[in-house]
Amino acid sequence: MTRRKAVSLLVAAVLIAAAVFLARTPADAASIVLKYANFPPATTFPCIQMERWAKEVEKRTGGKVRVQTFPGGTLLPAKNIFDGVVAGMADIGNFAMSYQPGRFPLSEAIDLPVGFKNARAASLALFDLVEKYQPKEFAKVKVITVFTCPPADIMTTMPARSLKELKGVELRTSGTGTDVLKRIGAIPIGMPQSEAPEAIQKGIVKGNVSSMEILKDFNFAAYLPYATEANLFVVSFAVVMNKDRWDSLPADVKKVIDGLAREQAEWTGAYVDNHVREAVEWSRKKYNHQVVRLSDADQNEITRLTKPMIDDYVKKVTSQGLPGKEIMKDVYALKQKYEKKYK
Repeated sequence: MTRRKAVSLLVAAVLIAAAVFLARTPADAASIVLKYANFPPATTFPCIQMERWAKEVEKRTGGKVRVQTFPGGTLLPAKNIFDGVVAGMADIGNFAMSYQPGRFPLSEAIDLPVGFKNARAASLALFDLVEKYQPKEFAKVKVITVFTCPPADIMTTMPARSLKELKGVELRTSGTGTDVLKRIGAIPIGMPQSEAPEAIQKGIVKGNVSSMEILKDFNFAAYLPYATEANLFVVSFAVVMNKDRWDSLPADVKKVIDGLAREQAEWTGAYVDNHVREAVEWSRKKYNHQVVRLSDADQNEITRLTKPMIDDYVKKVTSQGLPGKEIMKDVYALKQKYEKKYK
C-alpha cells in the first residue's frame, strides 16, 4: 500500500467516525432551545415553577426540547417581559399582570378582594377563567400556564388582632393592595418589596402586605414578629410564549406543552401553599413569630368595605365590551368549587 493511499484511507476512516459520532450525539445542536425570562430571584416560587416546567418539558419530549431559564430579570426586566416575548426577545416569559394595570382586564378579576383562601384554588380559578373567555389581552401570545401567589396577609411590628387595631397603620403594599388598605382604614405606602426592610427598620412603615412565604424567603420574620391572616387579595401571573415560536414547534412538542398547562397551574398553587406553611413554621421556631386571624365579623367587614372595588370593576370592563357580571359570577363559583376541593 502506498503512503498516499494509506493517508487517504485514514482520512476516510476519520470522516466516517466523525459522521457516526455526530449522528449518535444527543441533540444539543439539533434540539429546540427555548429561552425563558423571569423577573424574581431564582429562589422564589415563580422561578421554582419555571425550573420545574423546564425539566418536565425536557423529560416529556425525550430531550428534544431544551429550556434555558433566566431568573432575576437577567434577560428581561419585570415590566418588559410581556412585550419582550411579543417582540421575540425571549421565547417564553413569566410576568405579573398587576404590574401593568388596565392591560389585562379579565385577569384583574382574580386579583380583586374576593377572599381566596389559598393559591391552589385561585390558580385553578384563573386557569378556568382564561380557558373560558380566551381574552383579547393574550391575543398576541400563546398562554403556557397561569397561577397566583397565595392570599396577601398583613405582617406587622406589633400585634394587630382586629381591623380597629389596623386603622391608621402605615403598611407597605403595591397594586390592588393600595385601594384595599385605604378602604379598610390602614395607610398604604406603595414601594417595591426590595425597599421594605429598610422602610420597616426606619419606622416609615409598620408592616408589609404580602403573601407570607416572604417571612422566610426574604427573612421578614426577623423584623416583623406578627402576622394577621386576612386573605385580602392574590396576585396573578401568566407564562406566555411568542406566537411565531409556538407556531414553529412540531405537533408532538405542542402536545406536551399543552398537556402541562393545567397541571402546572395546580402544581404551582400547591407548591407555594405548602411553602407558606413551611415559612410560617420556620418563622415560629426561629423568631417566635406569631400569627393571628381576624374574626369572622372583621372578615365580613372587609368584604363590605371592598365591595365597591368589585362594583367598579364590573362597570369598567362592561364599558370595554366584557361581560363583567358574568365574569364575577364565574370567579365566585370557581372560588367555591376549588376551595371546597382544596382546603
